[in-house]
Amino acid sequence: MPIASFFKPIALFSCFSFSLFSSAQSNFDAVSITATPLSNSIYMLEGAGGNIGVSVGDESITIIDNQFAPLTTKILKTLKTISNAPVKVVINSHHHGDHTGGNSNFEKQGATIMAHENVKKRLKAKAQKTGLPVITYRDKLHININDEDVFIFHVDNAHTDGDSMLYFTENNVLHTGDTFFNGRYPYIDLNSGGSVNGYINAVKAGVMLTDAKTKIIPGHGKLASKKDYQAFLTMLEDLKSKVLIEIANGKTEDDIAANTAITKTYDALNYGCCFVTSEKIRRVFYKSLSNKTLKL
Repeated sequence: MPIASFFKPIALFSCFSFSLFSSAQSNFDAVSITATPLSNSIYMLEGAGGNIGVSVGDESITIIDNQFAPLTTKILKTLKTISNAPVKVVINSHHHGDHTGGNSNFEKQGATIMAHENVKKRLKAKAQKTGLPVITYRDKLHININDEDVFIFHVDNAHTDGDSMLYFTENNVLHTGDTFFNGRYPYIDLNSGGSVNGYINAVKAGVMLTDAKTKIIPGHGKLASKKDYQAFLTMLEDLKSKVLIEIANGKTEDDIAANTAITKTYDALNYGCCFVTSEKIRRVFYKSLSNKTLKL
């Protein structure tokens, strides 16, 4: 089936490797893939790694991200409980392995892979030869996915240099990729083009698209609302303000890393629960905000 038959264009506009995270998830036999319906055609899949968005049509399924390679069989099994249609399109929100690990497997199943051009560059840089995006874009797209207008847009230097968010206009669903970690500190991959300022700008752009009824699929964490999203933005801006004051007062990275008062409010809410601890987020904010080349 040619791509035009299931991917109808409307208009075209111009990690960290997660190796540590992967080893923490080495026992994939214990992982369950669960599906949460967000509408009659949109679902969120949770398992190990980044949350997966699913758009189901009469003839095909499009998924956003695909977690780790060993989970592909489980993901496909869960999708079969939703629809017997094949996965025809995989869209990568960025290049990290907990979101793209299944690319090659889905490619073998006949799926076309799509992502921002920097995702392809970074996957190729890791000597990956299969599962590479074959459709790339530089800025944004308006496309039709399963008879729904979808807005895909790149956000600069946020979590990485290749992040995309997808907004399903009729279902009022936003998939943020890792530009949103619901209820926890985010991972900002400075070595892959990420930055604090870019990350905050990405969240602001996403918030502008949402309303009180929007269902938000974060890169990690539970399904979110605009209230959750705004709380996340408030946290980011608060930490930025506090760290900039410390930098202006001549504090070093180690000083800021040791200053638990900076993150005290959010530590009490268990934001440091997961991969990024409160000390790590303080160090990342210092490194990004003190480096002029990373400011946007």
